Amino acid sequence: MVPKPWEPRLFTTMQNMNINCESWEYPVGPATFSLDKESKLKLSVEARNHGDVVIVHCQGRIVYRDEAAALSRVVGEVLRDGSKLVLDLSGVSSIDSAGIGELALLQTWAQDRNAELKCAGPSTVVRTLLELTNLDSVLDVHPTVENALESFHEVNV
Repeated sequence: MVPKPWEPRLFTTMQNMNINCESWEYPVGPATFSLDKESKLKLSVEARNHGDVVIVHCQGRIVYRDEAAALSRVVGEVLRDGSKLVLDLSGVSSIDSAGIGELALLQTWAQDRNAELKCAGPSTVVRTLLELTNLDSVLDVHPTVENALESFHEVNV
């Protein structure tokens, strides 16, 4: 096997091989991706009391960095008292590996503080990810917030 001489293989200058080549125009409008237009935090977390249970409602996405940290701050303060907590995931549109890890961490915190953590209302996408990662076997997941609240009363009876 003999290599070809270098002249036909290599060019000393860059040149376009196709003279009829056209360059693509970049799209303009709402479909273009621009990180400047996105707000910094895409998760809103709201805690409210329902008797002796605290419900933390999440709206948005639970993803790497600020969103996952915001969730940990709020839930960490609630778990400080060793209370009962329902994490309402019905408003969560997406979750990444950091969000999955954050949910596992919250469950560990709850166990360490003798608190009870239940997740409620995950969307189909979130529920599927919990099943794929086998986190649904670690977390107590309920289809609705009402079912999660009822499960606290079933334990006490």
